Amino acid sequence: MNMQTSAVMAPPPPRTIQEMELPVVMMRDIMIKTMFRKNVTMVSELAAAICLPLQVTQELVDLSREQRLLEATGTLNANNGNEMGYQLTDLGKARALDALAQSEYFGPMPVPLDVYREQIKRQSVRNMQITRAKLEAAMGHLVLPSELIGNLGPAVTAGRSILMYGPPGNGKSSISNGIRDALGDRIYVPRAIEYAGQVITVYDPIVHTAISEEKQDPKSLRRVTRFDTRYVKCERPTVITGGELTLDMLDLVYNPTARTYQAPLQLKSTGGIFIVDDLGRQAESPQALVNRWIVPLEENKDILALQSGEKFEVPFDTLVVFSTNFHPNEIFDQAALRRIFFKIKIDGPNQENFLKIFAMVAKKRNIKLDEATLIHLLKTKYPTINNVFANYQPIFLIDQMISICDFEGIPHQMRPDLIDRAWANMFVEDETIVR
Repeated sequence: MNMQTSAVMAPPPPRTIQEMELPVVMMRDIMIKTMFRKNVTMVSELAAAICLPLQVTQELVDLSREQRLLEATGTLNANNGNEMGYQLTDLGKARALDALAQSEYFGPMPVPLDVYREQIKRQSVRNMQITRAKLEAAMGHLVLPSELIGNLGPAVTAGRSILMYGPPGNGKSSISNGIRDALGDRIYVPRAIEYAGQVITVYDPIVHTAISEEKQDPKSLRRVTRFDTRYVKCERPTVITGGELTLDMLDLVYNPTARTYQAPLQLKSTGGIFIVDDLGRQAESPQALVNRWIVPLEENKDILALQSGEKFEVPFDTLVVFSTNFHPNEIFDQAALRRIFFKIKIDGPNQENFLKIFAMVAKKRNIKLDEATLIHLLKTKYPTINNVFANYQPIFLIDQMISICDFEGIPHQMRPDLIDRAWANMFVEDETIVR
């Protein structure tokens, strides 16, 4: 679903080594490690591999030649527009091996953390303007009370934190996904960032959905660099976690073999949405999880730690959505609840909306509505559970009837006796099992 909002300002490409704001030795070492590992010899290929403009890559090549780490091959490559080739000298190979022993990282040049901070401001999730029409369009597949959209809209626009609570099976997860769809625009995610000489990889194809750009000829010296290619243009990211979430997932992940770091989940979700689904089912207590989020939610920054124990601040620019089947007072103290900006109850539908959902599902499943079956359902079955409706029930009951029809070898249909059999599978009666 493409609901484009105002365009995010792209990170400008660096024009010189100085504009990179990275240690020169670090840049040089990443370049020669990339040449060593990927066996590239042309500046155009090297520029694409380390994600830098040609002129900046050429500056690094010239610097490395002065230090006798690189040498020209002395031949022009006709297949690469008569481009001069370069290779590592023996001194360059020794330096590459030494640098790889310190860190296996090679490829895209990282973005300094302070430079990334500026890009986060340009594309902040708090800059989003979500209108009622846009949110309703994103939630169009759901039957929701109009007042719920009225409560969700300001919460999403604020870009802060939302707690959705209520009985299970009423679409809290679907609403979370609808919020994600409503964000709608694109941002720039760094492939890696640098802090204190350490490389932290951020871009993750599992979390981030890249937007394909028009391919340009890497050999063309006239190619246009529209933005800093150390970033990937992506849809606003969404991280969804459930019962598997643990506190250590919110810490930097260190790879002792490669001697590099991977960004934690909340840093990967920067500029987007982080959904903690099914809160209360994790091994960690909900209180402990929310306590971990207190500083980020209040101060818009997070504290991470390197292997050395050194702590540093990273921007926190994420809409956090907590979703739980428990009443908030059961799992949080009042101090924690104060720090969650919006609390929204997601209740079951009333009878009118229940029937709307039932009709929608029936149409989708190509099964004809039957008046006698609906009357039996509403007058006989639901009174046994005090007429408590839930959004999941129409799908459950209709799919059950379809399965029964398939087994019995009869056309898909609704009948009161089929509803009785489907209903028996929806609830388990309380009884004592003798063992």
